[in-house]
Amino acid sequence: MYCTRKITDDLLYIGGSDRRLNRFENLFPIPRGVSYNSYLLLDEKTVLFDTADEAIGRLFFENLEHGLDGRALDYLVIHHMEPDHCVLLGETLRRWPDVKLVCSAKALSMIGQFFPLNVSDRTLVVAEGDKLSTGRHTLHFLMAPMVHWPEVMVTYDELGKTLFSADAFGTFGALAGNLFDDEITFDQNWMTDARRYYANIVGKYGAQVQTVLKKAALLDIQFLCPLHGPVWRAHPEVLVEKYQKWSTYEPEDKAVLILYATMYGNTENAASVLAGELAEAGVHDIKMYDVSDADLSDLIAEIFRCSHLVFAAPTYNGNLHPKMEALMSDMKALNVQNRTVALIDNGTWAPVAAKHMAARLAEMKAMNVMENPVSLRSSLTEVQRESLHALAQAFAAELV
Repeated sequence: MYCTRKITDDLLYIGGSDRRLNRFENLFPIPRGVSYNSYLLLDEKTVLFDTADEAIGRLFFENLEHGLDGRALDYLVIHHMEPDHCVLLGETLRRWPDVKLVCSAKALSMIGQFFPLNVSDRTLVVAEGDKLSTGRHTLHFLMAPMVHWPEVMVTYDELGKTLFSADAFGTFGALAGNLFDDEITFDQNWMTDARRYYANIVGKYGAQVQTVLKKAALLDIQFLCPLHGPVWRAHPEVLVEKYQKWSTYEPEDKAVLILYATMYGNTENAASVLAGELAEAGVHDIKMYDVSDADLSDLIAEIFRCSHLVFAAPTYNGNLHPKMEALMSDMKALNVQNRTVALIDNGTWAPVAAKHMAARLAEMKAMNVMENPVSLRSSLTEVQRESLHALAQAFAAELV
């Protein structure tokens, strides 16, 4: 049975949510599920903005047929060719054989990679600044390459003052009836997922996001319609401001994030002592994570949030602890930069973890790594505790 919601008098939400999927892209845990958003414009011409994932295929087609109410489907705008938005393209073409596709040139080339279809004779290829009139509405097409695939574009509806933003401004989390930002408590229930989505999906492409933000700044946006998560109609500037920070790699909060790997608890103990020293020094926002237990996507999201980072790890096989190695590799891949960093290492006979961590951080941009890492020999001594106290005081001088 169909389940749609009206965004405006002639724009329908026809997407749905998946609460059964455990990992997005088979990589990122999504305990709250995820939504796959699709939209239908009912003008003189009908326009479908993206399809959806096969997990909600039945609901999607029921919603689309209900929304059309017997009308033909005239246009299908393809913003992004990732399968969670395009896997239903072939079935949509089978059901509405006269529909015309609207997409970028790169998207057209990708269609043939995913489907055994020749659609070139039924495709309107659009470029930056092209327009399409559907009756009362005029659609403006803006290219958004590498946010976060090369074929991505966004669409601005001039009359509806609506930006269909592809994966930009999306978030993890299934929708539960409430579609709009003024129907949910975003800061309390959604911001963590929005940050984790951005940092892990789009985080690498800050420069490209900045380009899109500059284009969006020239538009009068009253509705922000992403492919995942809530539709913004009350305060779209909230998420736009967050994207401004995240895409320039500016720390969101003045906070300390302690990331540790430990084998027998001694390195964890040093991290805990440092956390206590920071608290005594007046630092209030302190987070600690065991990198062997936490998911990488959560750690990356917190790294995007916090201004000051501490990495604590033992030497392992004459190198860096594998879980810390994986985290730092992910940081580099996602273009993390502009943080203040302190290091703690541990080694019973040949401690080299700090040396390896410093080398990884040197590969990243604008990472202010503090001199003189705290180096343990098996367990924490009183002398090393004094070093942790000095480190806490140095951080507090910048944060309190």
